[in-house]
Amino acid sequence: MTISSSLNAGVAGLQANATRLAAISDNIANSSTFGYKRVQTDFHSMVISSDGGTYSAGGVRATTSRLIDQSGSLVSTSNATDLAVRGRGFLPVAQASEVVVGNGDPQMFLTTTGSFRTDADGYLVSESGLVLLGWPAESDGSVPTFPRDTSAGLEPVQINVNQFSGEPTTTMSLGVNLPATDTDAGSFGDVQFLSVEYFDNLGTSENINISFTPTVPANGSSNEWTVQFTDSALNNAVIGEYVVTFDDSRESGGTLASVTAVSGGAYDPTTGNLIVNAEGGPLEINIGTLGDNDGITQLSDSFAPVSISKDGSPVGNMTNVEVDANGFVTAFFDTGINSTIYQIPLVDLPNPNGMVALDQQTYQASPESGSFFLWDASDGPTGDIVAFAREESAVDVAGELTAMIQTQRAYSSNAKVIQTVDEMLQETTNIKR
Repeated sequence: MTISSSLNAGVAGLQANATRLAAISDNIANSSTFGYKRVQTDFHSMVISSDGGTYSAGGVRATTSRLIDQSGSLVSTSNATDLAVRGRGFLPVAQASEVVVGNGDPQMFLTTTGSFRTDADGYLVSESGLVLLGWPAESDGSVPTFPRDTSAGLEPVQINVNQFSGEPTTTMSLGVNLPATDTDAGSFGDVQFLSVEYFDNLGTSENINISFTPTVPANGSSNEWTVQFTDSALNNAVIGEYVVTFDDSRESGGTLASVTAVSGGAYDPTTGNLIVNAEGGPLEINIGTLGDNDGITQLSDSFAPVSISKDGSPVGNMTNVEVDANGFVTAFFDTGINSTIYQIPLVDLPNPNGMVALDQQTYQASPESGSFFLWDASDGPTGDIVAFAREESAVDVAGELTAMIQTQRAYSSNAKVIQTVDEMLQETTNIKR
């Protein structure tokens, strides 16, 4: 019985070391595979109880585990949508074949890195056929609130590289100096004109035409002007008219003293804003607050538009897409504007090493890994997302080669045990002769 158990222990040793060699071979073969997580082999002794003073060898058993929580170093690339997770967390992805079929929400898999590029349909797909998943943003760039304990809100990230985009003008600021001498008695009362371009809801260029008409008194100075706004999109119809007066005191000379609405929206003295209804909708115009020289002023004898600003932009072509550290996917246009179109969350689990390992360095949650949660990148326990980067393999080739030598020696030793047992059994057989 004891000799037979020695034979069985030797066979178990061969099997255990063969398992370890298989793991080492897999690790070395994937030493250049981006995002690969090394496999570790552990040996566990098997003990058989002693009986009557004799000892029976139980042998050894090998178990393998993939160290998913160990990360490789990051290397920089030239592709803006090469992504890698720095720290804890995983990128949500799906199989491109499932996305193409379109039968409901695709199944979510997890990975730590990927080289994503747009395919013929605009999806961000890796060379191994993985589609990046994210939460879609609203038209204003805000991301709605989605449930964090399910992947139901995630959608394949789709980039329309031929997309046009324009932003309508909604706010405008006027920094204009009006000639104080034009409101003096005996002046000619010349009307001053100013035209400011704005963009309507379709990205078309239009103009807000502004006229400044001084009130010329019979004597003295009135310090009063009539400001009229017309819209070129409405055939230059009047959309607002205001009577403004200026302070001529030593402390606040030249600043707004009062604004009275004749037509159009009321003037807000706390913000300096007034709202007029342009063809595309309300347009907020800032002319300055009372007593401050940050908007329309009346000084000296010259008309000078010193500061005109507005938001909005004309229609432009998308030039590139980038992903920031917080996972926001931003589209950039040749007009200088940018817009958030998706947010990529980072998925975290209590036990990453308990996940099921699949092809293409992807993983799937399991009962051993625990339930997943979708975090904003750089929030909670998760790290951040690094663009223009890939994660290298977590394999140390030198360490694997050292382990291979150890495994070879252990395998040879177990083979020697079997050879020795065979010789002892032969001697036992020869006793009968």
